[in-house]
Amino acid sequence: MKADKQFHEKRVLGDGAIIEMVIWRLPSPVLGSIHHYKYQLYFGRAGIRIVGFDNERGKGDHKHIDGVETPYVFTTVDQLVADFLNEVKRRLDP
Repeated sequence: MKADKQFHEKRVLGDGAIIEMVIWRLPSPVLGSIHHYKYQLYFGRAGIRIVGFDNERGKGDHKHIDGVETPYVFTTVDQLVADFLNEVKRRLDP
């Protein structure tokens, strides 16, 4: 089994900000994660990441919020997307 793209959505907002979410299902976990998903969720403006969730090989699940990287506890794909979109919404609706 090879990587299977489960989800990919990209939106460009009126102010030029980008929201992009990509999630793959893998045959085995990425080094540092215990689940079978590889993901990159990004929200940024003018080339600057404001919110990001990913599980880069070797680093495991983590998030980037306003320039600060912290661990993220992955439970489900639905929860991952909800957590990401909640962080984005907080920055769009101050």
